[in-house]
Amino acid sequence: MIAAQAALETRLLLRHGEQLLLTIVIPALLLVLFSAVDIVDLAGEGDGGGGRVGFLAPGVLALAVLSTAFTGQAISTGFERRYGVLKRLGASPLPRWGLMAAKTCAVLVTEVLQVVLLTSVALALGWSPHGSPLAVALLLVAGTAAFSGLGLLMAGTLRAEATLAAANLVFVLLLVGGGVVVPLEKFPEPVRGVLELLPISALSEGLREVLRDGAGMPWGNLAVLGVWAVAGLAAAARFFRWE
Repeated sequence: MIAAQAALETRLLLRHGEQLLLTIVIPALLLVLFSAVDIVDLAGEGDGGGGRVGFLAPGVLALAVLSTAFTGQAISTGFERRYGVLKRLGASPLPRWGLMAAKTCAVLVTEVLQVVLLTSVALALGWSPHGSPLAVALLLVAGTAAFSGLGLLMAGTLRAEATLAAANLVFVLLLVGGGVVVPLEKFPEPVRGVLELLPISALSEGLREVLRDGAGMPWGNLAVLGVWAVAGLAAAARFFRWE
């Protein structure tokens, strides 16, 4: 039942034009645009691993996880809750935990497609990734757990319209202040200290350490993601309302 529901959730997600724009088109365009045009000063940030694209590619991969696991999932789940879809599914033979597991599987499938596409674009732009694929996979899974918990928490506690506005606002703010396309070193030291604790910053910087610098597992960034994942999923489980 979980596999069938996951397949349905994936098909619905891939058929949704606005979701595809958010999860695939925008990250790919950002990668191409910021790699080709000197919009943001990346001096000292992209000298290794393919120049500017060496800095941008890990950040855009982190943005892809954010767009799918947080923004897209929060909006879709919020409107499913508003229209009573979640209530009806919760009364079906599929248990409620199974429904959430199916949604998580759909998110993971979408993320695999995103990683393949964005990696292909980055390689075409001259990217030369380094590091351990296992470290990259662990960071992506931890980031997915963190953003999924926060997205479900938002969708299960706010009205659908508020979720739509808040999720998109958070997406834009984290795009600018999460180390995705703007180096954290560009921010004042007190602000930077706060930004480094955000899950998007931990994910983008962790991926950058591995894929650009060839470092081992960035345990500090993984720990930050782990804390956000535990807190977000626990809060979602505690406060999520099905109707």
